[in-house]
Amino acid sequence: MPTWTLHGDGRTVAPGAVVKPHERLGWPSTIAIGAQHVVAMFGATFLVPLLTGFPVSTTLLFSGIGTLLFLVLTGNRLPSYLGSSFAFIAPILALGPGDGAALDSPEQISRALLGVFASGVLLAGVGFLVQATGTRWIEKLMPPVVSGAIVALIGLNLAPVAWQNFQQDALLGTITLAASILFAVFFRGFLGRISIFLGVVFGYVVAALLGRVDFSGVESAAWIGLPEFHVPAFGDPVGWSMLPMFLPVILVLIAENVGHVRGVATMTGDPSVNKRTGRALIADGIATTIAGGFGGSGTTTYGENIGVMAATRVYSTAAYWVAGTFAILLAFSPKVGAVIFAMPAGVLGGITTALYGLIGVIGIKIWVDNQVDFSRPVNQYTVAVAFVIAIAGFTMNLGTLSFGAIVIATVAALVIYHVGNAIARARRTGADDGGPIVPIGPLGGDPENVG
Repeated sequence: MPTWTLHGDGRTVAPGAVVKPHERLGWPSTIAIGAQHVVAMFGATFLVPLLTGFPVSTTLLFSGIGTLLFLVLTGNRLPSYLGSSFAFIAPILALGPGDGAALDSPEQISRALLGVFASGVLLAGVGFLVQATGTRWIEKLMPPVVSGAIVALIGLNLAPVAWQNFQQDALLGTITLAASILFAVFFRGFLGRISIFLGVVFGYVVAALLGRVDFSGVESAAWIGLPEFHVPAFGDPVGWSMLPMFLPVILVLIAENVGHVRGVATMTGDPSVNKRTGRALIADGIATTIAGGFGGSGTTTYGENIGVMAATRVYSTAAYWVAGTFAILLAFSPKVGAVIFAMPAGVLGGITTALYGLIGVIGIKIWVDNQVDFSRPVNQYTVAVAFVIAIAGFTMNLGTLSFGAIVIATVAALVIYHVGNAIARARRTGADDGGPIVPIGPLGGDPENVG
């Protein structure tokens, strides 16, 4: 059983102090903070199964199980909640009926689970490699301009899906989108950080008041029952032919996990946390594999919960044990899943208009944080080509293998960056990435051109 030491008097956190992962507040406070983590993860976690057609309760179950497993495998020293990863949405929808529609048959779900399962196995393998060799090779393979592009293009590629849902009920979509934006700018602290969740709740309530929610499934659902399980289509050649669609997902999960570990190390003032990067990748890989094996969506560390930790200054893993347990308990209520599944398409369209754009912004933030120099041709073309491929929805078929826009865009970004850099440096043309911009005064710039 995990153990923690009590922080101070167990009730308050002194100014400038933090509750470290191996500490906890009193159990009433810990449970309250755990509940905040549940709220923070809930909006994003249930949106993934809603958009893809995966069972909501099953996704919640393996989100909770994955979180507890993550805590165990990282030695109970790396606070994190494993929620549904948005990186899986595009490749899963590619296995659906078309036009961005959610999966509508057990056969399609089983094919998608094969991709989730394989992604988890590969991610765990990367974790073992990182545990043995460190993370420098990841930084070489995916420098900021490439990792930022890969993260951003996943959100941009999903833009047509948001529009398809939005246009089914433009009024609800507009109300939901406007509410999320208003909540983000009106509220301070925790409430401002869960503006996506609050926007969904507001849009749902408005839809119910307008009579635009079909509650027939809610009325027939039991209060307590088992989630709906599915298994991967290991013997289906169509499922295997679509596996390349999932390869870029692994790169995104690597970037998210590495970024999460570094964020926790910075906020807790404990550089030793970075030594658990390999374990974090292994844990997320195993959690994703288990989820893919039984009907849940792939998982990743959640930035929403980083916000809760930053606001409360409580990094105790005890709060995540509470959050994971809450998620598991909710999964055994089909009534909860039915309420979520009844959400109108217009509400989904409104919230994903913001959400998919915010995924793009996360990628851009990677460039800003790392001072990527976009005056350099290699950086310009790496992003420009990848973005157009992703937004336009390029596809390619090689025999029985199918490659979607995200796969092609990811390969393009990697090839343009590395080959372009090699040529530019060999020719000394000055077109290579050039490293981060050197700031000069408040505006930044190139010190060689300062008169």
